Order: sequence, then structure tokens, then C-alpha cells
Amino acid sequence: MKNVLTVLIGVIAGFALAGVLFFVARAPAGEAIVLQPAPTKSPIAVHVIGAVPRPGLYEFVEGARVQDAIDAAGGLLSSANVDSINLAALLEDGQQLNIPYKAGEESTQGLSTAESPILPTEASPTNSGNESTELININTATVEELDSLPGIGPTIAQRIVAYRNENGPFNTIEDIQNVSGVGPSTFEEIKDLITV
Repeated sequence: MKNVLTVLIGVIAGFALAGVLFFVARAPAGEAIVLQPAPTKSPIAVHVIGAVPRPGLYEFVEGARVQDAIDAAGGLLSSANVDSINLAALLEDGQQLNIPYKAGEESTQGLSTAESPILPTEASPTNSGNESTELININTATVEELDSLPGIGPTIAQRIVAYRNENGPFNTIEDIQNVSGVGPSTFEEIKDLITV
């Protein structure tokens, strides 16, 4: 009888211990937390023009600075007006960043062939003795020359050339406003820089 009682107490103690272990080892109640990957930010697009060797459209991560855009476009030309550039300014999506030239150093291309070997050589190079800026002939200018004008990007420059090829030469500089994308405000910016 004593052995049966001992066995019975042992079984009860075993069940009690198993119950305690079950409650202690049991998974906590509630739903599991699922960690989502951090959202990736879309790149921002910036059109860099002016006194850089490789003007064009570049993509950057959000938080990029003007210095990053200049580096992507090949750095500054020797004719760049560095004093008027805020290198620490933040870039914005859709921005056109125009790197200015020093006074009197902007030519038809804004670049010499020595500074930018990717540009075609011109039949009549700019005379170094001529202090005035050469006007861009909108009837003969290349896409690259037109793209160097303020407010005219590569897309509109291509439209100007296509319009000229389809409709013949422009009779007056005002006729450039017939090209899609060249409105009165753009014309005001470029009217003193172009000729026919």
C-alpha cells in the first residue's frame, strides 16, 4: 500500500511538473511581427547644362547635392563661374541645373574643342579676339548647339531640328515659337542669343 501511494504521489508530481513546463515553454499569444523591407526611394532626374564637359540628364539618389551633379557631368570647365555656384545645394527631381560661364567666355558651344573632345569641330572656330558672344543660327545649329541655349534641353533641340527639316528654314527668330515646347517665356530667354 505504501508503494502504491508513493507511485501515485510520483505520478501526480510528474503531471504537475509537466503542466508547469507546458505553461512556461508555451509560445506567447498574439500574432508574429513581420518586418517589411525599408521602402526604396525613386531616383531623382536632373538636367545638367552649361559649363560642364558632358551636359545631359542624370539620375541621383534623394539628398544628392549640386557637387554630385557636376561630378557626374565631368566636372567644371575652366570657363565656369565657380563663385556663383552653391555646391552644397540639394538637387530636386526635374531640376535643370545651369552651370554659368565667366563673363565673356561663353561661345556658340560654350566649350572649346580642347575642353570637350566629344563635340564636333566647327568649320569656323571662334576668334579669341572677338569679345562678343556669337549668336547661334537656328537654321544651321546642331542639336548640341541648340541644347546649350537656356531653357532648351535635348528634347526641344531635337524638335527644332526636326521642325526645320520638315518645314524649311526659319524666316525670323520669332518663328522658333512654332516649335512645340518653345513658348514666349523661353523665347524671351534666347532671343538675344539666336539669329537666322
